[in-house]
Amino acid sequence: MRRGAKAGLVGGVLAVMVSGAGYGVFTIVSALSGDGGGTGGLGTTAAESGTPGGDEVRETTGKFFTAWEKGDAVTAASYTNNDTAAEPLLTAFAEDAHITGVRITPGRASGTTVPFTVKAEVSYDGTSKPLTYASTLTVVRGVSTGRALVDWEPSVVHPELTAGDTLVTGESADPPIKAVDRNGAVLTKEAYPSLGPILDQLRARYGDTAGGEPGVELAVRHAAEDAPDTPLLTLAKGEPGKLRTTISAGVQAAAEKAVRQHDESSVVAVKPSTGEVLAVANHRADGFNAAFQGQVAPGSTMKIITAAMLIDNGVTSMNGPAPCPDTATWQSQTFKNLTNLRANENATLANSFLRSCNTAFVKLVDEEPLTDASLTAEAEERFGLGRDDWKTGVASFDGRVPASGGPDRAAAAIGQGQVQMSPLNMASVTATAITGTFRQPFLAPPGLDDRRLATAKGLPAGTAAQLKQMMRLTATQGTAAHVMSGLGGDIGAKTGSAEVDGQAAPNSWFTGFRDDVAAAAMAERGGHGGDTAGPIVRAVLAAGG
Repeated sequence: MRRGAKAGLVGGVLAVMVSGAGYGVFTIVSALSGDGGGTGGLGTTAAESGTPGGDEVRETTGKFFTAWEKGDAVTAASYTNNDTAAEPLLTAFAEDAHITGVRITPGRASGTTVPFTVKAEVSYDGTSKPLTYASTLTVVRGVSTGRALVDWEPSVVHPELTAGDTLVTGESADPPIKAVDRNGAVLTKEAYPSLGPILDQLRARYGDTAGGEPGVELAVRHAAEDAPDTPLLTLAKGEPGKLRTTISAGVQAAAEKAVRQHDESSVVAVKPSTGEVLAVANHRADGFNAAFQGQVAPGSTMKIITAAMLIDNGVTSMNGPAPCPDTATWQSQTFKNLTNLRANENATLANSFLRSCNTAFVKLVDEEPLTDASLTAEAEERFGLGRDDWKTGVASFDGRVPASGGPDRAAAAIGQGQVQMSPLNMASVTATAITGTFRQPFLAPPGLDDRRLATAKGLPAGTAAQLKQMMRLTATQGTAAHVMSGLGGDIGAKTGSAEVDGQAAPNSWFTGFRDDVAAAAMAERGGHGGDTAGPIVRAVLAAGG
């Protein structure tokens, strides 16, 4: 919906009028009342106390619903504990969202919480569509008046509304898009649920340039200025513009299926030879795109970057020494290996890498010429991380490897401390490690908006060759062997688990490659890397071959 804005003072409350194609929108900027300021509602001669009883709940909700049905926003708001916030949104419900014929049916109350169903009509420019949805409200005791009042939240009006949001009906802010995969297959949020938020972002960013025509819709306009509207009901379909993405429908389907096996899990697959994102999937209760925007410690998958730093700085090499003692102490902090990992004082870097020996890496990062900033430099200059310059086409995180002193320097070497990554970052790390070239991942082709992709100098050929071989050994002889067994082609992997304070089980991490596909996954509280994240990556690599 086309955005313009003017501010006004409504009833002593600062509001913003957003105008557009034939309609206006109220969004409350600040409104606090505390106990309801209207003259309607339940009169009391003395302030009552305690939880409202059943009769009070029924009476308050009945009067609130009746006023709402009539479009009497002032009276409906007076039955809430924040009428100055409630009134503009209830007004916008009728006037800006063009919702009429409202009928509200309460369900069975659970204490003071009442579920209800709203049925109405949305009418705009001669077109009408029925609207039905469910919501809930809670009745509370007014702090100063003792009245039984609806505890005001925007979600009372519609469950998709949060603070500062409003409802609008009119020409859509962005023309619809028909997103297709790299081979022309149509991508929808119904077929690929993880792509829902991403498709919304693509529409907001590229709807105008994709050649479509806007339709008419009822939508949530969010308070955050860069947040795309959330469509709720289409009254008139627009003409979608075609938007080709880098996604592979087959790999995406495998990714969606794989993450559904584990709660709070995410995965990304990229094409190392180009940087194109082949799949992105999440299975999370909060709907967050952790695959692209997660910021958590990557555990031992970070040893790919640490090993590159050791090789590039001449500390050791794949076949050079990397002793693996039971413990390693760094400035009074003692680091240990996973249970059942045998010490090996004669281990090479390849052996300590494939067995994921923490102590070997902790000891080696103390060697000259390494400094507190060496790991940061390797991550930024070689792997393109942590510079806040990735332009993937949608919101994403570039990784963070800050220069760390003290025990955090040792912790960073094994993917703990202050290091933060997303599965997208670690899939890119694997792609860089096996090709020697950093190719910034992207989901929307840069030619759509002439984006300039991030660059980095990448790895020396010898370093890349050693990293790739160590990952191959990990997949065939090391901690990833049980996961990658039976997977054909040129394969490699690295496992990881990241401890989180207050969390019973560590986060599970796994990254790997098969031919020209690299993938990384993370599962919160998933345990060891091969336990949970590993099978997700394997499934994606199997589909991508």
